[in-house]
Amino acid sequence: VMAACERTADCGSVNSLNRLLSRDSILEPLSFPELGAGSPSTPIVVQHPSDELLVCLFCSESVPLLQKDTLLRHLLLEHKLIIADIKLIASLPRYLVYWKGRFLEQPVTDFCSVIKTNSTGPVEKQEDYFLLCDVLPEDRILRERLQQKRLEEVLEQQQKERDDCYFHRLCLFCSEECTGNRACLLNHMAREHSFSIGLPDNIVYCNEFLDTLQYKLDNLQCLYCEKIFRDKSTLKDHMRKKAHRRINANNHEYDRFYVINYLELGKTWEEVQSEDDRELVDVEDDDWSDWHAHPVSAVCLFCDRQSETMDQIYTHMKDSHGFDLHNLKMELNLNFYQQVKLVNFIRRQIHQSHCYGCQKKFDSRADMMDHIISEGHVMKLPEMSTWDQPQYYFPTYENDALLCTLSDSNDDEDNEACCNEDIPVIAEDISDLRVLKQNSVLNQLLKNRGRFRKDDA
Repeated sequence: VMAACERTADCGSVNSLNRLLSRDSILEPLSFPELGAGSPSTPIVVQHPSDELLVCLFCSESVPLLQKDTLLRHLLLEHKLIIADIKLIASLPRYLVYWKGRFLEQPVTDFCSVIKTNSTGPVEKQEDYFLLCDVLPEDRILRERLQQKRLEEVLEQQQKERDDCYFHRLCLFCSEECTGNRACLLNHMAREHSFSIGLPDNIVYCNEFLDTLQYKLDNLQCLYCEKIFRDKSTLKDHMRKKAHRRINANNHEYDRFYVINYLELGKTWEEVQSEDDRELVDVEDDDWSDWHAHPVSAVCLFCDRQSETMDQIYTHMKDSHGFDLHNLKMELNLNFYQQVKLVNFIRRQIHQSHCYGCQKKFDSRADMMDHIISEGHVMKLPEMSTWDQPQYYFPTYENDALLCTLSDSNDDEDNEACCNEDIPVIAEDISDLRVLKQNSVLNQLLKNRGRFRKDDA
């Protein structure tokens, strides 16, 4: 590892990062848009100084915090290192500094799980990737301490805002000037304009929150449905008539402005609230008659078609695209894990505009789909060693419901074999036990045993 660090350090840092930016890579699982959801989910990010740097764990590379993906790509491609659950790390700069010091003290293999690619192929084509995650107790403790430190900073910031007596700002909806404390403005908007973003004591980074809302209004965007309008009068009428004087709860851009989102590692305020609600439920109340499961929508491999039933999505892929996943499973005798890797492989290739059959790269997804159809590559797969790799255990889309429908290839055959076997069934109410004894296999064995003894004598 140290030798690799020295080799990488000798390379020009700017040139190496520019080279990495031109490569295709997926650093974290993607996510399909949910039916009826608002704007895309973004992780909670605490405001950091813009000049704070992220350092490489192995060499002298460093990038500004806003270029996080650049460093993650560098770690993946140059040092074969993957950091799990990046979005749950409270302070990535501090996290990287800590592990950089630890990797100087001990080998990386003492801390990371090793993932070997192309494990069944030739040794010279095998590569080791290293996964740093909170399965390691030391990493888990570090993440929890960073989370605790962030919570302390947030609470300290909130207390400063609560004690601030020099707050001064115009209302978002009228010319009213509010001075003294942020609660004055928030209460005014709730009372006079029926617009509430929550209790003042639940909010942190209030000025940034109000700046975000003001920016959206200045750009003629409704705060709830987030549609853009042609002028302020139209926007005002829309928000009043549609009762859209509130923020979009599905827009996670606002999560960092609420203290409750910092309380527990990896949990949002909805999860914390649901746990509190469960404690209030009477344990003797077992009436689930009004419970309705949220439908799980599976997305087609080739287009944006979604369906709430798996049979429909399988039928759609077969009829509309000529892709029969069940047929491939039976022909190749794929087990469950191979099916997972195949689906993730196809997802990733299509996301990167590659033909999964011939590996040809295209400028757009539309051109790639035209090629697959015209060349008849829909049911064409590369050699199994290309996609049957450990890296495809990880989902390309973290909410890919199609993966939940896969099953072992032998399940159906085993069930059918069990149904066809001629298994004798003996009823509990045996009416003639004497007949059963006469026809018993044990009775025949005893007769044969007696015959053999006579012959020996």
